[in-house]
Amino acid sequence: MDPPRKLVDQVGCWLRLYDDCSVDRTWTGPPNFKLLTEPVPPHPEFLDGVATQDVVIDSVSGQRVRIYLRETKSHDKLPILLHFHGGGFCISQADWFMYHQFYSRLTGTARVICVSVYLRLAPENRLPAAIDDAFSGLIWLQSVAKREKNPPECLVSADFNRIFLIGDSTGGNLVHEVAVRAGKHDLTPLRVAGGIEVHPGFVRSRRSKSELENPQSPILSLDMIDKMLILGLPVGSNKDHPITCPMGEAAPSLKDVEVPPLLVCLAEKDLMVDTEMEYCEAMKKAKKEVEVFVSKDMGHAFYLNSVAVETDADTAEQTECLIGKIKEFIDSH
Repeated sequence: MDPPRKLVDQVGCWLRLYDDCSVDRTWTGPPNFKLLTEPVPPHPEFLDGVATQDVVIDSVSGQRVRIYLRETKSHDKLPILLHFHGGGFCISQADWFMYHQFYSRLTGTARVICVSVYLRLAPENRLPAAIDDAFSGLIWLQSVAKREKNPPECLVSADFNRIFLIGDSTGGNLVHEVAVRAGKHDLTPLRVAGGIEVHPGFVRSRRSKSELENPQSPILSLDMIDKMLILGLPVGSNKDHPITCPMGEAAPSLKDVEVPPLLVCLAEKDLMVDTEMEYCEAMKKAKKEVEVFVSKDMGHAFYLNSVAVETDADTAEQTECLIGKIKEFIDSH
């Protein structure tokens, strides 16, 4: 009989590492938040105006995307949101309820098609695995646009000339990385019209003022930031790595990268808001087109917490404003 495995480390309520290299991602925090981490099966029928389906985009690796389709009677071509989920590179999936509830709503309100990429997770698959997966989603869209593959029925109404990258938390880091890769790649006939980074996971090794002063929570704590990012980054890296600190000295010059117009959405009470703002200022200094939108009195990823959105008037209002700003950005590009 094999000896019982021993707990090596724990990351908040989200993740436990064992001495046999296994990882347990079962939520162990407050029960009322568990719903957010539950997978939502795809539904081909329209519910509240939105249908979803999972599509395999690589038969060899089995990589998938989840597609959100808005119910419409018009023949208008709809922009595509290519979505990268957050989770510190270590947790969450594209089908979690927290993403389902928000991106179903955004798809309907913004009149878009949302394609959300299932990403490999660390520490089993450290970076750049998630970046490769995210970029693969863009290359798949290119192959569909070029008719190299039979397009899913749900993409018949897609406008491949208006692709918007969007990511939550560390998914925002992926937006930056994929945008930089896209700038070096011939994506014809695709056009990446913009990038939307929502509460991106940009940090430094040294603590910022907002990390020291803004409130922590079961959703995001300093311990989670430290441990997840180190588990996600290449072995031996620290938080000054270019993926988590693209405005740092170790990163390539931002002046030399080609990226589309960006909308960076911040939350005033986010632990990482100071370094997120530092990134925005560095991008502006490098002559990149960056618009900044700040949600007042809100914490990290507040809009994904459907419990708060449904019970707190301020959270509900700020979520509506955030969706409105994203829609405005899409409509203007």
